[in-house]
Amino acid sequence: MINLQQDSEGFIRMKRHFPASATVTVTFSDGSREEFSGRRLNDIYDAALADFRAQNQLDAKGFSRGPQKKVQTGIEFVAVRPGMGQA
Repeated sequence: MINLQQDSEGFIRMKRHFPASATVTVTFSDGSREEFSGRRLNDIYDAALADFRAQNQLDAKGFSRGPQKKVQTGIEFVAVRPGMGQA
């Protein structure tokens, strides 16, 4: 079992996918806890990454096809809230 702690801004640290069969317990900043499947957290991570890439005008692989400049290509923190584990 994997345990994650939500920070005061509503994010958990997630740099990569978890195994789909893993059970991940998230302790929210208000003290409540919720269990997520690895597959569900991976879906939340993928949606956050797609949103990040769209906002920064990156393609689906995270590359900028415009003029060259240094751009962060990934994310490290994912926003979660109670109730997201059931979707």
